[in-house]
Amino acid sequence: MSQTFKPDDLRDFATRCYCALGMKEADAALVADTLVQAELWGHPSHGILRLFWYAARIRSGATNLHAVPTRDGGLGGLASMDGQDGMGHVIAKAAMDHAVTLSKTHGIGAVSVRNAGHFGTAMYYTKMAAEAGCIGFLSANASPAMAPWGGVEKRLGTNPWSWSAPAGRFPTFMLDMANTAVARGKLYVAKQEGAAIPDFWAMDAQGNPTTDPIAGIAGTILPMAGHKGYGIALVVDMLAGVLSGSGFGRQITGPYVPEGRSGVGFLALSINIEALRPLAAFEADMETLIADLKDTPRARGVEAIYYPGEREALSAQRLEATGIVLPDSTVAELRTEGAALGVDLAVPAHP
Repeated sequence: MSQTFKPDDLRDFATRCYCALGMKEADAALVADTLVQAELWGHPSHGILRLFWYAARIRSGATNLHAVPTRDGGLGGLASMDGQDGMGHVIAKAAMDHAVTLSKTHGIGAVSVRNAGHFGTAMYYTKMAAEAGCIGFLSANASPAMAPWGGVEKRLGTNPWSWSAPAGRFPTFMLDMANTAVARGKLYVAKQEGAAIPDFWAMDAQGNPTTDPIAGIAGTILPMAGHKGYGIALVVDMLAGVLSGSGFGRQITGPYVPEGRSGVGFLALSINIEALRPLAAFEADMETLIADLKDTPRARGVEAIYYPGEREALSAQRLEATGIVLPDSTVAELRTEGAALGVDLAVPAHP
């Protein structure tokens, strides 16, 4: 069973919950918007179900609500930033904002971040760069979820990365992916819904493929594209963790765990398109590229060809109008946890 809510009602609820926990209103609104935007884009694994995962880390003191992301080094278009164990969402926005600013002066800007936390959906931040006329990139390491190729014990995170770019008359080009077969949050969604998972998503603690999300969570998530996904995950850990001087490998604590320093590192990058060619010309060529892709003869049963970010744009347009559907188990948790903070969840738009 499920219930449908207006996006603005969920934004308001999440914002009020985080404010009740002591977060600044602007920061609370940002985090709330990232959660609801993930729902709108069709990625509930990074949506509202995470609200109280982050809250638990705030309550334990693992996340420092008083942290101010501080720039403390670098050279030219390259800067370093200390997140001081603050909310990853707030730190990621600060890092991308500064990367864009640097790229407007130097043509390219990069911010290496240490001592951060989980930031939710990476393309939320790379899209900011695209909206500023830039190509945006963001990578982060994550808590162990994947075994090295050939192993059966978690040593590397999903280590996501995202690229975004303006696309002229088309919705923003946005690629956001983990280096595992799926994001770990999808196993938690399946667990909440009591659903089986495909046997190529994860293996159990003994190294056997599993359709049980609980066994998959206890075991390891499989890399995408076999050894290639493992290799890319390792590169991201080097860029986000080792380069920044943050945690890496098994040193990272994820948002699923209420205690312990996160240790997450980021690398935010912005390329100023105008430094190389007129933005209008770039967008016109993106339109040509995308139109040509979409005009490709389709395989039998395929209704349309999509480019990265298009499905998300269509989903957001639809769900802004019809509402966001949440499982009853998620709604029950929101109501219970919200009530403990003195915050009521709005009446669903549709039962």
